[in-house]
Amino acid sequence: MPRLEPGDPAPDFTLSDADGNEVSLADHRGKRVIVYFYPAASTPGCTKQACDFRDNLAELESQDYTVLGISPDKPAKLAKFRDAQSLTFPLLSDPDRTVLEAYGAFGEKKLYGKTTVGVIRSTFVIDAEGKVEKALYNVKATGHVAKLMRELPAA
Repeated sequence: MPRLEPGDPAPDFTLSDADGNEVSLADHRGKRVIVYFYPAASTPGCTKQACDFRDNLAELESQDYTVLGISPDKPAKLAKFRDAQSLTFPLLSDPDRTVLEAYGAFGEKKLYGKTTVGVIRSTFVIDAEGKVEKALYNVKATGHVAKLMRELPAA
């Protein structure tokens, strides 16, 4: 899968959120957006990462960032995850993996020394004009949000 690089246009998308409402990247044009891809709701690493975004959301929003989380999970599973973890940012459903593939966040990866095919935990920072500022692949669930926040350009 081709990977995105800083300066590339961010692939546009429209996906259903946990409540079945459509959310488009284009809806956020003029704002800075953090789009992160994670393998599965309610798994330990994905829960840690989502809670880190939740716990830092006020700081990110104060710097004019919007956070969107995307996984292949169906909206009903995302709603359970959101409610169980008190998540306050949109979780979007990409069951056919079209958006995951467009961002290079689905494909071969190493898991415990074995090569598998699946979601590659990835984060993208998109500027107000819809261009990729940062493309981070194979990020760690733990500590990723703190590292990302240190690297984000100030508003």
